[in-house]
Amino acid sequence: MSNPYQYAKRNQERFLDEYQELLRIRTISTQPQHAEDVARAAEWLREMMLRIGMDSAEVILMPAGRCPLALGEWNGAGEAAPTILIYCHYDVQPAEVADGWDTEPFEPTIKDGRLYCRGAVDSKLHVMSNLKAVESCLASDDKPKVNIKVVLEGEEESGSENINAFIAAHPERLAADIAMISDGAILAPDQPSLTYGLRGITGLELHVSAPVSDLHSGHWGGSVHNPIQALCEILARLHDENGTVTVPGFYDDVAAVTPQDRALLEKVEPFMQAEWDDVVSAPSVWGESEYILPERLGARPTLEINGIHGGYTGAGMKTVLPARAFAKITCRLVPHQDPARALRCVMEHIKRIAPSSISVEMRPSEPGAEAVLLDVDGPAMAAAAEAYTFAWGVEPVYERAGGSVPITFECMKVAKEVVIMSYGLKSGRAHGPNENIYLQNFYNGIQSTIKFIDVVGEGRG
Repeated sequence: MSNPYQYAKRNQERFLDEYQELLRIRTISTQPQHAEDVARAAEWLREMMLRIGMDSAEVILMPAGRCPLALGEWNGAGEAAPTILIYCHYDVQPAEVADGWDTEPFEPTIKDGRLYCRGAVDSKLHVMSNLKAVESCLASDDKPKVNIKVVLEGEEESGSENINAFIAAHPERLAADIAMISDGAILAPDQPSLTYGLRGITGLELHVSAPVSDLHSGHWGGSVHNPIQALCEILARLHDENGTVTVPGFYDDVAAVTPQDRALLEKVEPFMQAEWDDVVSAPSVWGESEYILPERLGARPTLEINGIHGGYTGAGMKTVLPARAFAKITCRLVPHQDPARALRCVMEHIKRIAPSSISVEMRPSEPGAEAVLLDVDGPAMAAAAEAYTFAWGVEPVYERAGGSVPITFECMKVAKEVVIMSYGLKSGRAHGPNENIYLQNFYNGIQSTIKFIDVVGEGRG
């Protein structure tokens, strides 16, 4: 008699080999020269879904220049059974040895129980953990009591424009009782955490100009408002000394941190502080002093200056008075904040404070995403908590993540419940050099997804 948990343990070595095979494919969705790699990975995933026993699998081609979806279905539990939709993305960020990698970024390297490779944590870990869990369930003598859909996205790192359009055009294709979004990170290798909140996002580019071209600073300095100086003056007026955003109206719709939120987040504070010390390693924690660290990182909105540029930045000195300067600005939003309204507040404030001695142009980024707050006490969350407890041997804690996973809001349109199940670590350096996972997280992730499928099938989720 074979059960899925035993099957997964017996096949760990093969599962790891297949995981590394996918990692070697350079699925960089932001770089057109890797479009063939992304397409090859989509076909590889389609073939795997068929090979592991799913009823159907297809690659859904997107408009020219965009990356495909891979969609698989298994309906063996019957029409009356619930359906789980599993979402992951298989595209990754660019990576080069010159970025600071100690190894070739697309050649998996295992050292001291960790696997190093681009995509190891974000997010091929989740792709393979879930596919191998589904394989283990379908290979079992006792088949799942839920129907399963798996959708694998190829352009999460470059905007998710087309999966959103696909969901809008074909909501029935992804309709489910529970959407399980597998992305993100847990708190520590031995402490799983369930994310019940995600911040939204919006942003813009701020361009400042004054003279028609770069000028000799000796000839004209003192008579022209230097665009770099003017830009810095504007940016400095977007926060007060406490880190609070000074934009009028920015906090109008912000939901207060509830006593339940604070009680949950106080439990994760020691883990977040340890992670902050390890990963951030700044001289001291900064920000709104009346909020604890987990609240600043997940329950409060922010306005961040992501990049600034202007004038001469080469070797040596060039006494130039630059014609223009620009900055990239993003806002992380919390529940009840509308991205369009928040952005409008920021833009109107910049117009008010911009001096008349310069010209200002603001270019909004792509449409923003709303924040999400999931039901901590819902059955899907309870099933996920039972799955984590089974796989890790300890109960999960609950956190509100600071990042944005825009697909969550879209999944809420096609599923009755949404839950986020993450298996990586923030210390795994996603998007950075030497991205890595603990191999045990891969194996725990497989066991966790199997248990989640079981619990939902038994009617406890």
